[in-house]
Amino acid sequence: MAQASSGRPQSAAQPAGWFDTLLRLDRRVLLGVSIPLTLLVALLDWRTGPDVAIGAAYLFPVMLLSIGGTRWQILLLSLTCAAARGFFSVWYSPVDFFLRYLLAFAAYSATGLLISEILKHHAETRLHLDALREQNRLRQELEEHLRELAESSPAAIFTSDALGRILTANEEARHLFGLPQGVSLRGASVVHFLPVLEGALRLDPSEGVFRTSTQCQGRRLGGEPFFAQVWFSLYANPGGRRLAVIAVDISDDMREREDQNLRLLASQNRIIAGAVSHEVRNICGAIAMAVNSLKESGALSDTREASTLGELVAGLMRIAATDLEMKAEIPLSPLHLADLFDQLRVLIEPAWADLGGAVDFRLEPGLPRVLANSAALIQVFLNLANNSLRAVEHCDVKLLTITASQSGPEIHIRVADTGSGLPLLPHLFEPFQEKASGAGLGLYVSRAVLRNYGGDLKHEPSSEGCVFCVKLPAAA
Repeated sequence: MAQASSGRPQSAAQPAGWFDTLLRLDRRVLLGVSIPLTLLVALLDWRTGPDVAIGAAYLFPVMLLSIGGTRWQILLLSLTCAAARGFFSVWYSPVDFFLRYLLAFAAYSATGLLISEILKHHAETRLHLDALREQNRLRQELEEHLRELAESSPAAIFTSDALGRILTANEEARHLFGLPQGVSLRGASVVHFLPVLEGALRLDPSEGVFRTSTQCQGRRLGGEPFFAQVWFSLYANPGGRRLAVIAVDISDDMREREDQNLRLLASQNRIIAGAVSHEVRNICGAIAMAVNSLKESGALSDTREASTLGELVAGLMRIAATDLEMKAEIPLSPLHLADLFDQLRVLIEPAWADLGGAVDFRLEPGLPRVLANSAALIQVFLNLANNSLRAVEHCDVKLLTITASQSGPEIHIRVADTGSGLPLLPHLFEPFQEKASGAGLGLYVSRAVLRNYGGDLKHEPSSEGCVFCVKLPAAA
């Protein structure tokens, strides 16, 4: 059974002293002690008679009950003690008895209620102090966790004041800005290392916290430049404006990305140059046949101009006959289609959402990885998705479905849209399509890129929309 409440808050952090032990006594215990103590004092008052004044002894049970009793209990006990004191004292008239009774009741009740309020405020103050200690402990613990997080972070984290002077910084910030070991960043100008933040310091954060990110160029203490990805926020503080910054050196990532883009561009240029060379050879062959036919028929006399024309055609044929190797060395690696679909979702879905359409990715469970080049493969799917986006621009239903399934040793990824579709054209994948929106090389280059590492691109006839199938070899 639950214990009866003492009517006052208790603190779990109070020391186990006798006074605190007394404050935590149960209300029923206090009543059980106060009532017999009152009877004992009344008995002593009766036995001693009116010649000995022990009226002050009635304060002890009242004070004891005021430790945990309610106000009504204190008032009721004070009435009882005042009545006992009046009966056992000398009084000369009913008015005299009433006045003595009233004065005794006022003294006992006022003393009990005063002690009760003092103890109540004492307990509340103790609880408040304990709460402040606990909040201070939690704040210190949180600050310690944040300090450990900042110091162990691979990103540079620092704050500055409204003038751009660095207030706090972790160890990685010192390393990012090229400071020697043991040299503090405190007081240094953040604009010297990241000039882009000079504009951020001019912003007014009065309407709330301003936060954004950017890629910019920074410089180290010795003037060495680097590229950085910067996240920063500007906020108001009682001490003025504050700027909080997280910065990461992305120089290596940018070099790798640019090298990869350059390799991909060179590969595509090689493919395009091969297509142009092929077309030039065909045209030169047709011109040479036409010249020979004219010579044989006598319509073109064997003049110096005719010989020059033949030599020009032969020279152009020799230039076009320089066979550019279409298969470039592209680094291949096993790719998870789930990861590839996640990248495509980020790249494709916003444009379709702006047009009021949607993209549905369907991945057959348990598919093996594919052997391909991630950047080249993404370029192929972006080309197909952009073609589909133009095809559904004026359609009521705008949906792109990308489905991956396994067919023997290959993985087939079908890209289907709800556009008007394409007729079965025998020259669909040839370069320089006449009705293409651009140069007419998108499908040609995409198929050539896939064929570089054993893949392929096919057009599948469909009663609704347009379907292209990307075939990729499964990785061992």
